[in-house]
Amino acid sequence: MSFDRHLAEIARDYPQWTIWRSDAGRWWATRHHPLSAAQRDAGCAMTIDADDPEGLRDLLRDQERRAGEQHPWQSGPAPP
Repeated sequence: MSFDRHLAEIARDYPQWTIWRSDAGRWWATRHHPLSAAQRDAGCAMTIDADDPEGLRDLLRDQERRAGEQHPWQSGPAPP
């Protein structure tokens, strides 16, 4: 899959983040909104980066878990 398609899919799945790939080939995401004190205390980050799109997705899932967020298509409470 092309990196443009990866970017588009991740951006679609995580609309509260801006997703991009650097010239050096790293994958990045930054939040659209500032973190609350509780989110910072939970270990949330404003910006994250990974070596590849799968790694970025893993980090984004972890950030959602830490922030207590979930995708609209998920039902029930966020996993622990």
